[in-house]
Amino acid sequence: MTHGQRTGPRPGLRERKKQRTRDALLRAALELFTTQGYERTTVDEIVEAVDVSQRTFFRYFASKEETTFAVQEMIESRFIDELRRRPAAEAPLEAMRQAMMSAWAGIGETLSEVVSIDLYIRMYQMVESTPDLFAAHLQRGVAMENQVVELIAEREGLDVRTDPRPRVAVAAFSSVIRVTGQLWGRSPDPSVESLRGLTQEYLDHLVPALASDWRRGEVS
Repeated sequence: MTHGQRTGPRPGLRERKKQRTRDALLRAALELFTTQGYERTTVDEIVEAVDVSQRTFFRYFASKEETTFAVQEMIESRFIDELRRRPAAEAPLEAMRQAMMSAWAGIGETLSEVVSIDLYIRMYQMVESTPDLFAAHLQRGVAMENQVVELIAEREGLDVRTDPRPRVAVAAFSSVIRVTGQLWGRSPDPSVESLRGLTQEYLDHLVPALASDWRRGEVS
């Protein structure tokens, strides 16, 4: 279970207090990163904004970078959980599609408890414009794709060392998710519903785009 997950029975008072402290540190970090710059922000400034010690910060986060991707990790964890729950009879692309839609359907309320959608979008834009963070983002994306590939291969009873289909399917799906995320980040409607709709629309075009003769408008 990752730090960002909120599952299981309602936590006790001590756990809720710890979660509030972690959320406050995360919000403070992202606000500082997006207003004054990631490189210019220190851990001292983050803990000062929440009135806790550095020791408390490192109890929840290993580094500044970890705070940057904490919300994304929460979303990815929800997607992986949903993918594991999809019926075995579903085709791989449909399973990933439904898992993503289910993840976004349930993540809105949880996300709003931690950060605002506006702050999440600003964080996303900051990552794309900060070379070190963008490199880390790409590296995390590769690791995530590999995890999904293994899950899809397991669902289908395939060996990824000899069968390329899981990697091809996940690569295509992941590319659509990256594109819709970038478009949503520039959209005038920064809502979870908008992201779900955009993702749904682009996934609708995935198979036809790969299988059609665009000039003739026919499926080959």
